[in-house]
Amino acid sequence: MTTTPDLTTLTGEYAIDPAHTTIGFTARHAMVTNVKGKFLDFSGALHLDGADPTRSTASLDITMDSVDTGSADRDGHLKSSDFFKTDEFPKMTFRSTGAEALGGDDYRVTGDLTILGTTKPLTIDLEFNGAAKDPFGNERVGFEGKAEIKRSEWGLTWNAALETGGFLVSDKIKLNFDISAIKQA
Repeated sequence: MTTTPDLTTLTGEYAIDPAHTTIGFTARHAMVTNVKGKFLDFSGALHLDGADPTRSTASLDITMDSVDTGSADRDGHLKSSDFFKTDEFPKMTFRSTGAEALGGDDYRVTGDLTILGTTKPLTIDLEFNGAAKDPFGNERVGFEGKAEIKRSEWGLTWNAALETGGFLVSDKIKLNFDISAIKQA
Protein backbone atom coordinates (compact mmCIF):
# COMPACT_ATOMS: atom_id res chain seq x y z
CA MET A 1 0.00 0.00 0.00
CA THR A 2 1.47 3.32 -1.08
CA THR A 3 0.88 6.32 1.12
CA THR A 4 1.86 9.91 0.59
CA PRO A 5 3.31 11.22 3.85
CA ASP A 6 4.17 14.77 4.78
CA LEU A 7 7.01 15.40 2.31
CA THR A 8 9.31 16.74 5.04
CA THR A 9 9.45 13.19 6.49
CA LEU A 10 11.05 12.03 3.23
CA THR A 11 14.12 14.20 3.70
CA GLY A 12 17.26 12.07 3.65
CA GLU A 13 19.70 10.00 1.64
CA TYR A 14 18.41 7.22 -0.64
CA ALA A 15 20.05 4.49 -2.69
CA ILE A 16 18.43 3.46 -5.95
CA ASP A 17 17.31 -0.17 -5.71
CA PRO A 18 18.44 -1.88 -8.95
CA ALA A 19 16.16 -4.87 -8.34
CA HIS A 20 13.09 -2.64 -8.51
CA THR A 21 14.28 0.09 -10.89
CA THR A 22 14.35 0.21 -14.68
CA ILE A 23 16.55 2.59 -16.67
CA GLY A 24 15.38 2.23 -20.26
CA PHE A 25 15.27 3.77 -23.70
CA THR A 26 13.25 3.64 -26.91
CA ALA A 27 14.59 4.26 -30.42
CA ARG A 28 12.72 4.29 -33.73
CA HIS A 29 14.01 1.47 -35.95
CA ALA A 30 13.79 1.46 -39.76
CA MET A 31 11.29 4.33 -39.44
CA VAL A 32 8.46 1.87 -38.79
CA THR A 33 8.78 0.47 -35.28
CA ASN A 34 10.28 1.09 -31.86
CA VAL A 35 13.07 -0.88 -30.24
CA LYS A 36 13.16 -0.79 -26.45
CA GLY A 37 16.14 -1.49 -24.29
CA LYS A 38 17.37 -1.14 -20.75
CA PHE A 39 20.55 -1.23 -18.71
CA LEU A 40 20.95 -4.06 -16.23
CA ASP A 41 23.89 -2.71 -14.18
CA PHE A 42 23.67 0.71 -12.56
CA SER A 43 23.83 2.49 -9.23
CA GLY A 44 22.49 5.76 -8.04
CA ALA A 45 21.76 7.98 -5.09
CA LEU A 46 19.20 10.60 -4.22
CA HIS A 47 19.23 13.29 -1.59
CA LEU A 48 15.65 14.36 -1.03
CA ASP A 49 14.73 17.55 0.77
CA GLY A 50 10.99 17.41 1.41
CA ALA A 51 10.87 20.94 2.82
CA ASP A 52 12.77 22.47 -0.11
CA PRO A 53 12.80 20.26 -3.24
CA THR A 54 15.25 22.66 -4.93
CA ARG A 55 17.90 21.30 -2.55
CA SER A 56 17.34 17.70 -3.71
CA THR A 57 20.02 15.98 -5.80
CA ALA A 58 20.41 12.85 -7.91
CA SER A 59 23.30 10.87 -9.35
CA LEU A 60 23.33 7.83 -11.60
CA ASP A 61 26.16 5.64 -12.92
CA ILE A 62 25.28 3.19 -15.71
CA THR A 63 27.51 0.38 -16.96
CA MET A 64 27.16 0.62 -20.75
CA ASP A 65 28.19 -3.00 -21.30
CA SER A 66 24.95 -4.02 -19.52
CA VAL A 67 22.69 -2.85 -22.36
CA ASP A 68 19.88 -5.32 -23.07
CA THR A 69 17.47 -5.02 -26.00
CA GLY A 70 16.48 -8.67 -26.12
CA SER A 71 18.79 -9.35 -29.06
CA ALA A 72 22.39 -10.47 -28.43
CA ASP A 73 23.46 -9.35 -31.92
CA ARG A 74 21.94 -5.88 -31.50
CA ASP A 75 23.39 -5.57 -27.98
CA GLY A 76 26.83 -6.48 -29.36
CA HIS A 77 26.48 -3.81 -32.03
CA LEU A 78 25.47 -1.21 -29.42
CA LYS A 79 28.56 -2.07 -27.34
CA SER A 80 30.85 -1.73 -30.39
CA SER A 81 32.77 1.26 -31.74
CA ASP A 82 29.71 2.15 -33.88
CA PHE A 83 27.78 3.17 -30.76
CA PHE A 84 28.75 3.01 -27.06
CA LYS A 85 32.46 2.06 -27.41
CA THR A 86 32.17 0.27 -24.07
CA ASP A 87 35.86 -0.69 -23.99
CA GLU A 88 36.83 2.99 -24.05
CA PHE A 89 33.78 4.50 -22.29
CA PRO A 90 32.44 1.94 -19.79
CA LYS A 91 30.09 4.33 -17.95
CA MET A 92 27.32 6.79 -18.67
CA THR A 93 26.67 9.23 -15.82
CA PHE A 94 24.07 11.74 -14.74
CA ARG A 95 24.68 14.39 -12.06
CA SER A 96 21.87 16.74 -11.16
CA THR A 97 22.45 20.48 -11.10
CA GLY A 98 18.95 21.55 -10.09
CA ALA A 99 15.50 20.39 -9.04
CA GLU A 100 12.12 22.05 -8.89
CA ALA A 101 8.57 21.24 -7.84
CA LEU A 102 6.11 21.78 -10.69
CA GLY A 103 2.97 21.27 -8.62
CA GLY A 104 1.11 18.21 -7.43
CA ASP A 105 3.32 15.14 -7.77
CA ASP A 106 5.34 16.57 -10.68
CA TYR A 107 9.00 17.55 -10.46
CA ARG A 108 11.78 18.47 -12.87
CA VAL A 109 15.42 17.56 -12.42
CA THR A 110 18.12 19.15 -14.55
CA GLY A 111 21.67 17.95 -14.75
CA ASP A 112 24.63 16.82 -16.79
CA LEU A 113 24.49 13.60 -18.82
CA THR A 114 27.85 12.21 -19.91
CA ILE A 115 28.05 9.68 -22.76
CA LEU A 116 31.25 8.86 -24.69
CA GLY A 117 33.09 11.48 -22.65
CA THR A 118 30.74 14.25 -23.84
CA THR A 119 28.70 16.11 -21.21
CA LYS A 120 25.49 17.91 -22.14
CA PRO A 121 22.54 19.20 -20.11
CA LEU A 122 19.52 16.95 -19.63
CA THR A 123 16.09 17.71 -18.18
CA ILE A 124 14.06 14.86 -16.68
CA ASP A 125 10.38 15.28 -15.86
CA LEU A 126 9.43 13.10 -12.89
CA GLU A 127 6.23 12.05 -11.21
CA PHE A 128 6.38 11.14 -7.52
CA ASN A 129 4.60 7.80 -7.15
CA GLY A 130 4.56 7.80 -3.37
CA ALA A 131 6.38 6.48 -0.34
CA ALA A 132 5.85 3.38 1.77
CA LYS A 133 7.53 1.03 4.21
CA ASP A 134 8.06 -2.34 2.51
CA PRO A 135 7.59 -5.72 4.27
CA PHE A 136 11.31 -5.75 5.19
CA GLY A 137 11.14 -2.43 7.03
CA ASN A 138 12.74 -0.34 4.26
CA GLU A 139 11.40 3.14 3.67
CA ARG A 140 10.94 3.50 -0.09
CA VAL A 141 10.09 6.26 -2.52
CA GLY A 142 9.12 5.84 -6.15
CA PHE A 143 9.39 8.09 -9.20
CA GLU A 144 8.62 7.69 -12.89
CA GLY A 145 10.45 9.91 -15.33
CA LYS A 146 11.07 10.62 -18.96
CA ALA A 147 13.36 12.67 -21.14
CA GLU A 148 14.37 12.89 -24.79
CA ILE A 149 17.80 13.32 -26.29
CA LYS A 150 19.29 13.57 -29.74
CA ARG A 151 21.97 10.89 -29.68
CA SER A 152 24.07 12.77 -32.25
CA GLU A 153 24.71 15.51 -29.65
CA TRP A 154 26.75 12.94 -27.69
CA GLY A 155 28.64 11.67 -30.73
CA LEU A 156 26.37 8.66 -31.36
CA THR A 157 26.12 9.16 -35.11
CA TRP A 158 26.31 5.69 -36.71
CA ASN A 159 23.44 5.01 -39.07
CA ALA A 160 22.47 3.32 -42.34
CA ALA A 161 20.38 4.85 -45.11
CA LEU A 162 17.24 2.98 -46.13
CA GLU A 163 16.33 2.32 -49.77
CA THR A 164 12.93 3.87 -49.19
CA GLY A 165 14.43 7.01 -47.61
CA GLY A 166 15.24 7.82 -44.04
CA PHE A 167 17.61 6.00 -41.73
CA LEU A 168 17.78 2.77 -39.78
CA VAL A 169 18.08 4.37 -36.31
CA SER A 170 16.36 7.55 -35.14
CA ASP A 171 18.40 10.43 -33.78
CA LYS A 172 15.73 11.05 -31.12
CA ILE A 173 15.94 8.64 -28.20
CA LYS A 174 13.34 8.50 -25.44
CA LEU A 175 14.71 7.81 -21.97
CA ASN A 176 12.50 6.19 -19.34
CA PHE A 177 13.09 5.93 -15.61
CA ASP A 178 11.05 3.82 -13.19
CA ILE A 179 12.85 4.38 -9.88
CA SER A 180 12.52 2.77 -6.48
CA ALA A 181 14.92 4.10 -3.85
CA ILE A 182 15.53 2.99 -0.26
CA LYS A 183 16.21 5.46 2.55
CA GLN A 184 19.62 4.96 4.08
CA ALA A 185 20.15 4.88 7.86
